[in-house]
Amino acid sequence: MSTDHASRTSKIVGTVWGLLVLNTLGSAGAKTIIPLPRSLIQMVTMGALVAAFALALAVNLRLRIRPGACLFLLTLLLVPSVISSADLESGFGALFRCARLALFVGTLWLLSRWWDGSLTFVRYHIRMYFAVLGSVAAGLVVSPGAAMPELYGGRLVGALWPLTPPQIGQYAAVITGLTVLLLLDRRTDKASAAVVIVPSLVLLALTHTRTATLGLFIGLALAIGSLILTSAAARRFFAWAVLCAAVAAVAFASALQAWFLRGQSKENFSNLTGRAKVWDALLAAPRSASEKLFGVGLGDKSFGGLPIDNSWLAVYHEQGLIGVTLVSAIILVLGGVALLRPPSLQRACAIFLISYCAIASYTEAGLGDASPYLLHLALAASLLAAPAAAAAPPSTPELPRRHIPRWARRSEVP
Repeated sequence: MSTDHASRTSKIVGTVWGLLVLNTLGSAGAKTIIPLPRSLIQMVTMGALVAAFALALAVNLRLRIRPGACLFLLTLLLVPSVISSADLESGFGALFRCARLALFVGTLWLLSRWWDGSLTFVRYHIRMYFAVLGSVAAGLVVSPGAAMPELYGGRLVGALWPLTPPQIGQYAAVITGLTVLLLLDRRTDKASAAVVIVPSLVLLALTHTRTATLGLFIGLALAIGSLILTSAAARRFFAWAVLCAAVAAVAFASALQAWFLRGQSKENFSNLTGRAKVWDALLAAPRSASEKLFGVGLGDKSFGGLPIDNSWLAVYHEQGLIGVTLVSAIILVLGGVALLRPPSLQRACAIFLISYCAIASYTEAGLGDASPYLLHLALAASLLAAPAAAAAPPSTPELPRRHIPRWARRSEVP
């Protein structure tokens, strides 16, 4: 393959990954500076997915794929989704979401050809989400009032594209964690890392997103812990991080507590800002045997008009116990493979992504449908993929030896 062709293919693959990120941004969120009709946003996000699938197919016409347990389980997740959505109990929107999930998984299958355990897709991930955060920062500069509205308690939202505080916090936490790991292994310089980490942490703080903050710290602790035995830089960073955390906990205890509570009462905090009431009602709702097994069909991750905000309960509601089993298997398989791999940067990045998704699943929905969380897990799967075996050079066939008479072997020179 020529260098120009490989470079062009790499750019197309990066574009496909960026389009998948755009598709998972969603269409619901805060009011933007320029009102954007939801139908227009849905057209853009769905068009991005169709374009991603078409481009992925164009660069992989021979349908070369790398089989993997993660993608196989994601494909199986389509079964309960289609079965539960076929009776149209959740409306035609359920079948539309099934088609979207099928296109999403199909695009990942086509991209799996380039999953070789390298950091290529990590860089795609960071660049695209950093661009999304750039739009958030631009909205904050243009209209601070629209970017931090009272409706959301003064938390940062997307003023140019409708993004909620948990979404922004998730994107900031994920690219911060990945960039820190790249810096520890010297895969990026300090200046480039600071350009990503510093603004992302500022935006994360402005969102007041507790789940993303905990996911960042716990995920990084686990990821760096996996490098301690083999990396002196990881050991130094871990020691300094523990020391700084201890000092901050003592010196800024009241400020940290106020930030963490976000002005809520202890009762409101204990029931997770009303989430627990929705969860109790969902679990107490009567269900048929079919609904328990396959769910009620893909929906908008809500129950009784209120967001479920829990991946496991959302999957149980929409895809039943079979869906919960398959999603659990995805997390366990990826986690098991990561633990069996020898220490490396790729393994550390995968551990960070898997642990972050597992932590966020408690207060965020998305593990059962096309979402950033499935994209994070797909990135982890690409990091854990075994490097493609180098093609062996063609062996030269051994020519048959010609029989030379004994008298002809003697030299003519006396």
